[in-house]
Amino acid sequence: MTATYAIGIDLGTTNSVLSWVRLDAETPQAELLKVPQLVDRGTIEARTSLPSFTYLATDAEKSAAACDLPWTQDAEHADYAVGEFARRQSADNPDRTIGAAKSWLSHAGVDRRAKILPWQAPEGVPQISPVDASLRYLQHLVAAWNAEFPQAPLADQQVVLTVPASFDPVARELTREAAVRAGLPEHLVLLEEPQAAVYAWLQQMGDDWRSSLAAGQSMLVCDVGGGTTDLTLVDVVDEDGNLELRRRAVGNHLLVGGDNMDLALAFYASELFEAKGTKLDPWQSVSLWHACRAAKEVLLAEDAPDTHTVSVLGRGSRLIGGTVSVELERSKAVELLTSGFFPAVAATDKPNRQVMSGFQEIGLPYEQDTGVTRHVAEFLTRHGEQQMAQPTHVLLNGGVFRADRLQSQLMDVLGGWFDEPPALLAGKHDLDNAVSLGAAFYAWTRVNGALRIRGGSARSWYVGIESAGLAIPGAPRPLRALCVVPQGMEEGTDADVPSAEIGLAVGQPAKFRFFGSTVRPDDVPGDLVGSWTDEELVETVSLEAELPQEDGREETWVPVNFQSRVTELGVLELWCVNRETGRRWKLEFDLREDEAG
Repeated sequence: MTATYAIGIDLGTTNSVLSWVRLDAETPQAELLKVPQLVDRGTIEARTSLPSFTYLATDAEKSAAACDLPWTQDAEHADYAVGEFARRQSADNPDRTIGAAKSWLSHAGVDRRAKILPWQAPEGVPQISPVDASLRYLQHLVAAWNAEFPQAPLADQQVVLTVPASFDPVARELTREAAVRAGLPEHLVLLEEPQAAVYAWLQQMGDDWRSSLAAGQSMLVCDVGGGTTDLTLVDVVDEDGNLELRRRAVGNHLLVGGDNMDLALAFYASELFEAKGTKLDPWQSVSLWHACRAAKEVLLAEDAPDTHTVSVLGRGSRLIGGTVSVELERSKAVELLTSGFFPAVAATDKPNRQVMSGFQEIGLPYEQDTGVTRHVAEFLTRHGEQQMAQPTHVLLNGGVFRADRLQSQLMDVLGGWFDEPPALLAGKHDLDNAVSLGAAFYAWTRVNGALRIRGGSARSWYVGIESAGLAIPGAPRPLRALCVVPQGMEEGTDADVPSAEIGLAVGQPAKFRFFGSTVRPDDVPGDLVGSWTDEELVETVSLEAELPQEDGREETWVPVNFQSRVTELGVLELWCVNRETGRRWKLEFDLREDEAG
């Protein structure tokens, strides 16, 4: 079928949003889909966002159809709920609630297909994988769309799904897999979230954006959401007399955001409770965390009261049915959040990284340093040529920046680093929904041939080549890294990788190692890196596979050269070619069972 709509989906860490615009619209203005969801037991309401939380229902709740929605099949009562009700259950039943699935999806330290969530759930509580949690949010959005637009199924539309700029190809592929399983079209496109925020600004500005930016200027996109921080640099260039936007660099996946602020307020509030002689149990502490989310928004508002009451349900025989409360002072809360997350630091400051403990609980790799401004300083220093990169403009995104106080704090810190402070880009776009709105606009531009931000691969990619030589007891063979994809290589393109012939293991189990870099933009396919620091090259993932031998041949090593391709989804395909026989093997960042062959 011919697509009627351009769809943008923000699969967020804390909220998921779907926006749409008609493809035949002359002046596209994306709209938000109102998503029906459980907001309380027996109550369904439509909201413009779907909280990215999953509540795993009890058997009794399933039998009572407590989690059923209008599109639930009568013969199969739902055994889970996603959305607002699930988010509320994270306070009342944290052991049965899943949050931050997207962060788990990008965590290479765990098996993202394994049933591990809720993390460390007690015995008897069911668990699902990070992939399946993401699948459920997308299934809900697909069902909500199809119920609202039955004549235009989502699988037939032009769909753009956003991912963090820092997602490696494995996380991208897992996201794509969840999306297709949920009912999205196989030809969907993945778009980096900071770029989507820029598209939302471009849609809002129309042709006036060219009067706001000039060739030679650059913008820093600082996206601080509920669970993560994403940083991106975009340059404005003159291409044959026309202004174009080109992404220069992206930052690392930083697990610090609004949720951390809520926890900081909750810790401060817990100290006030203790001062009153009330020691909260673990259940109350989780409830306090969620109560402080609302408190943060109240206390950071322009017309905020001097104090705000935070309450949690009482526990114990004398407090059943009652509540315990403390008063949070606005001045102390604002100071705590600004100094803790947007401190006034020097341009030369770097995030504090303590020596890691030899033994740690396995969990999400949250940032040790919550100071976003220190991470920004490190990012700009890393991506400057001779000195710190100096953006001329800043585009802010993410719900955290709804607070003008935090916006001004960040801009003040940035202004102190440069002789000419960067300017905040004009316009007031929807900070909570800009990623989804921008993705829908981008989907429209792909069909209608409008402005596109050029960027390609956010990183240079390398494959590990083990050096030949005599074995030394107890010492691994030296490893060199061969560049197979340069930074900026456009999606949908391929490249030959010039090199001497490399031995490829076939007919036996082998481990293939891949590395990424955001700080070696000059490397080109064929460059061989002999040594590097942990900051220069980061090992992303290894693939263990047994590639088939050539028909009728028994060799376990064959000489090959490489050809690389970056698909439209940002997935790296590495083709290993035996020039003598013409046989080709494909390796890719794809965790499906048939990844080799």
